[in-house]
Amino acid sequence: MTARLIATIIRNGFLALRRDRVAFLLAFILPVAFFTIFGFVFGGMRGSSTPRVTVLLVDEDHSDASRALVRGLLREPSLDVRTHPQSTKENPAPAAYTSASAEAAVRGGNAPAALVISSGFGAHPFAFGPQAGRAQFQILYDSSDPVAAQVVSGMLQKTVMIALPATMASAGWKYFDQYIGVLTPEQRQRIQSSLSYLRDLQSQEQPQSAAANNSLARGLVSIEMHDVVGEKKRSPMISYYAAAVGVMFLLFTASAAAGSLLDEAESGALDRLLSARVTMTTLLAGKLLYTALLAFLQLVIMFLWAAAVFHLDFFDHIPGFIVMTAATSLAVAAFGILLASVTHTRAQLAAFSTLIILTMSAIGGSMFPRFLMPDAMKKAGLFTFNSWAIDGYTRVFWRDEPIGHLTGPVAVLVASGLALFLLARWFARRWEYN
Repeated sequence: MTARLIATIIRNGFLALRRDRVAFLLAFILPVAFFTIFGFVFGGMRGSSTPRVTVLLVDEDHSDASRALVRGLLREPSLDVRTHPQSTKENPAPAAYTSASAEAAVRGGNAPAALVISSGFGAHPFAFGPQAGRAQFQILYDSSDPVAAQVVSGMLQKTVMIALPATMASAGWKYFDQYIGVLTPEQRQRIQSSLSYLRDLQSQEQPQSAAANNSLARGLVSIEMHDVVGEKKRSPMISYYAAAVGVMFLLFTASAAAGSLLDEAESGALDRLLSARVTMTTLLAGKLLYTALLAFLQLVIMFLWAAAVFHLDFFDHIPGFIVMTAATSLAVAAFGILLASVTHTRAQLAAFSTLIILTMSAIGGSMFPRFLMPDAMKKAGLFTFNSWAIDGYTRVFWRDEPIGHLTGPVAVLVASGLALFLLARWFARRWEYN
């Protein structure tokens, strides 16, 4: 008897779950959606803890050694090495990067890091000897991506030993002969024979099999690190997370505020409003502006808190902040109005908004930085408000760009907001015909 009652309780529980769409979505669909997103982000690393990093490469040495090193870096799977800007219709054959153009590209957010092979590297590849105090490499980086510079540095140390066996051995022999003692003619002949073999290997285009010596490269070359964007800023990630977290919660706030439409429809207040010479367009416009103002105030409080507690340089960037916040607030408000117009009950609104907002936030960079994502996920993030808002706020607070440089993010957010509002107006016709 007890077993039969327990079985009945279990059966009734599953039947209730099947009828409750909200509980069903939150129990099964949302976990699968998040697992899929995290699987795409981290599943392709194959045991590696470092993502593929874009790096701009500048060769100021133009020696055989530097050219061999460039070939080795181009073969490195952890790096997306670019020696030239991308071609355009106006400039189909762009010139190779220089130190100045590479630094400008990093400042502009086109790449997180640039590697400069300094002049004289081929003659003195080691970090000791006559030029021990001179850096053979410069890494120009943007500290808002804390991973890139470390990855580039590590891969450089590795590639120097793999791609330059002859250069490293020749320099080692020279310093050995200079500081330890004179070699006999027979010893010199044997070393020259070995160096000839290594030079033949070094000139080949295919990667060498000597990767087991990676640990020997650490400390053999001197690297000068230069933060070209955040050298005078206190925290590289505060503006990023202020925008990321702020936009995510704005989406929740907007969907909840717009849900008043469903409450009014259920209580009959909406019918009375529509019969009192208030058009649906006017009503939705009022809801849109209210929700946008609420979102605007939320972001103001978020950034003021960041300024007070985390020393975000807020007051020097107020014009850019106002432009980005207005565009972001309009977009999220229209999103909330659309969800309220599509769904029929508060329960449906809660389920769909939770599923969609958390998915958008994960893909768009609100939960973890987009520089950790593979290229496919970065492209998918462009279909979310989060990525465009974060990009705009980063330009304002991190890169100190003028308002004119916000055209792209602002245009996307405003156009999306207007399109979603028109779509919400179309779905809202059902209340006019009831």
